[in-house]
Amino acid sequence: MTGVFSLLPEGRAGLLAPPASGGEGIDRYLAAGGYAPLVAPDRLLDRIAAAGLRGRGGAGFPAAVKLRTVRDTPGPRVVVANGEEGEPGSVKDRWLLRHRPHVVLDGLRLAAAVTGAERGYVYLSDAAAERAVHQALAESSPELRIDVVRTEHTYVAGEESAVVRRIDGGPALPTAKPPRPFESGVGGAPTLVANVETLARVALMYSRPDEADAVAASHLVTLSGGADGAALVEVAAGTHLKVLADVCGHGRAGAVLLGGMFGGLHGEGWSDLPLDHDSLKAAGGALGCGALHFLHPEDCPVAVAVEAAAYLGAQSSRQCGVCLSGTGAMAKALQAVAHGEANFDTVAKLHRWSQQLPGRGACGLLDAAARVVATLLDHFTDVVDAHARSACPVCASTAPEDGRRFTVPVP
Repeated sequence: MTGVFSLLPEGRAGLLAPPASGGEGIDRYLAAGGYAPLVAPDRLLDRIAAAGLRGRGGAGFPAAVKLRTVRDTPGPRVVVANGEEGEPGSVKDRWLLRHRPHVVLDGLRLAAAVTGAERGYVYLSDAAAERAVHQALAESSPELRIDVVRTEHTYVAGEESAVVRRIDGGPALPTAKPPRPFESGVGGAPTLVANVETLARVALMYSRPDEADAVAASHLVTLSGGADGAALVEVAAGTHLKVLADVCGHGRAGAVLLGGMFGGLHGEGWSDLPLDHDSLKAAGGALGCGALHFLHPEDCPVAVAVEAAAYLGAQSSRQCGVCLSGTGAMAKALQAVAHGEANFDTVAKLHRWSQQLPGRGACGLLDAAARVVATLLDHFTDVVDAHARSACPVCASTAPEDGRRFTVPVP
């Protein structure tokens, strides 16, 4: 099955309600309770905290903590709706901006009210999304000043310090921390950089307060893999990955790449994993941006790892020496494994790098590459050993640099 659909119980509030072809006009959004006057911003912040809403951009950081931190930092404040999804396997943010721009703008308005911000930005790279946001701004005429900033689409352009740097007129490249945006962001002001799905859920929690817990515990996930197409699905947290695989035609998959590339490769037992941050973290993975790429029997996990590492290496901002050298070394070693040219020392180096490199770059790109390597070695030991003995025909036919296998078109 391909396309856009919900697995939420009938009648439950969700973000995929409007048909992909119909979009969301201002009249429709107002009729659904959107843009309602905000009374007692602290009450909304308490609701977000009580529901446990976590950011949907990748790290899964508690949304209430970010909002409260910006609110409590002195100075003029800024809020940013971050719609630049760097993971090639994710489409949720672009879909929301194209088809539900009002729910994102409403969430941005509410975030500004909670934090006391007087200026907002929508940050994106997708031309269709930009047109939809401009139309929605013209329809709604928000009191909050909101500017749209377009950037080039790269893996690192959506990292929060890269967002700030680009809005300030520089390149969309990460900067060293501290300071973080909540301390000194756009124009030096305390800045909230929030993923567009996070903001959309804030809006939905405000208009549907009785369903706040369920809204906070639902996720937009992008499913892809094999030749069976891709789908954008809304699902409740805790749903087993096997359910998602089955409903989208990936039931015969033998493994999964989690969180775009950030969650790593998972083999035996993957189907019993529940879709939530804590469970996937306990299993050595990560939910990340909510993109799942299923590996079918004809797919080789080594080839997938080679392509992921090569893609990440090519997407490096080339600002951190450890990232540039680390991703390059891991990609080169993985290609040696794929071509049957690795020895014991090659695999030992991969083990060592996968443990030593995380946390040493300015953004999460190096961490993603290291986790792909670590999970390949942990979950596919026999496969890696077999590659060391002879070349793999599947790997030999892989074009590792382009990341094409992970790219999903926006439905």
